[in-house]
Amino acid sequence: MSVQGNNWDLTPINMTPINMNMFLHTTHVQALPEYRLHVVFNNGLSGEVSLLNELWGDVFETLKNEQLFATARHDEEMGTVVWANGADFAPEFLMDLLQAQTQKVA
Repeated sequence: MSVQGNNWDLTPINMTPINMNMFLHTTHVQALPEYRLHVVFNNGLSGEVSLLNELWGDVFETLKNEQLFATARHDEEMGTVVWANGADFAPEFLMDLLQAQTQKVA
């Protein structure tokens, strides 16, 4: 194909649809006492993560209200935990936190 005198090969290299399983996301979230979550990830890892030291700033500090924290749920579209106030944490952050907290215990 020629574009403005240039010969560019615009042949698609790989038009394979993106597999959403390639991206880390949660598949299950359960709020637990003391600002903890039980989280299951699509890569098979799961465990309890403490968010006590992460609840700061305008959006997250409100989650120190235990009733609001208890509204945590898995959002299928976003692929992570969300709360009724609109707060959410990236699944990568939750995974890193889980791994760091697990290493401290071991």
